[in-house]
Amino acid sequence: MQTRSLGRSGLTVSAVGLGCMSMTDIYGPADPAEAEETIRHSLDRGITFIDTADMYANGKNEELVGRALAGRRSEAVLATKFGNLRLPDGSTGVNGRPYYVPQACEASLKRLGVDVIDLYYLHRVDPNVAIEETVGAMARLVEAGKVRYLGLSEAGAATIRRANDVYPITALQSEYSLWSRDLEAEILPACRALGIGVVPYSPLGRGFLTGQIRSDADLAEKDRRRDMPRFRDDNLVCNGALLDGLRSIAKTRGATPAQIALAWLLSRGKDVVPIPGTKHPARLTENAASLEVALTGDDLATLDAAFPPGAAAGLRYPEAQMKRLGL
Repeated sequence: MQTRSLGRSGLTVSAVGLGCMSMTDIYGPADPAEAEETIRHSLDRGITFIDTADMYANGKNEELVGRALAGRRSEAVLATKFGNLRLPDGSTGVNGRPYYVPQACEASLKRLGVDVIDLYYLHRVDPNVAIEETVGAMARLVEAGKVRYLGLSEAGAATIRRANDVYPITALQSEYSLWSRDLEAEILPACRALGIGVVPYSPLGRGFLTGQIRSDADLAEKDRRRDMPRFRDDNLVCNGALLDGLRSIAKTRGATPAQIALAWLLSRGKDVVPIPGTKHPARLTENAASLEVALTGDDLATLDAAFPPGAAAGLRYPEAQMKRLGL
């Protein structure tokens, strides 16, 4: 398995990681046994960068990851996130207050069954707390040996700079894919100037870029994507037209659309490490094979023309959630 360094931090990870969010019910039902097998299969394939969060299924996702890594912890680079909350009424909130940071970390360590977290992200920036205060509390976790490296998720360029002034930020995790290129204008250049790696989540557009989602009938009844504007009605029809170029290149290269989409991301720079999510071993094998796809300059030009920034119809998240991004 190829490896990449996340910025200038010294943290080396597999060139493709594994996002674990879908292993607990969010995009329809998930089989815990198959999900755990997927994680173990990931380690067997050399995909050792494993990503979860305390919010996913209210901690159950971390527990699942912990079970799968039992006896194999030393093989994984383990990342988790805190600060994004699921409130009792079903709504979401954010907590980046310094008192909460060690509490969240201890709870994650317990659920994961580990002594240290390799990469600890602030899942969302708290608009009511100075980023310097939150990152200062996170830095104390490094000093205490609870965490090795620090990251941010969905933070804006100015926030990233302020955070990095307090303690070196190793990675920014944000949505980045052919149909979500928002960070290219300001955030990606800021990360590179500071030596911060970029970890794209949803690099396959929550499954859209696989070409398998043509209507809402392809989504389970309780699939979270039904609430996302890009997967609704006319937006999904409009977005489907974007896939023609992707399918054409996939056919030419003898690859799947998912592999081409991942290969495009991998071509954006050696500091970019996508974490496609899956709960199936076969899909993980497919994603890993994207590293073997060599896109030509013409391929990249075709994809850039088919998916220019802002081409996708609809917001990434419902409007209320969008307001919490890029602070």
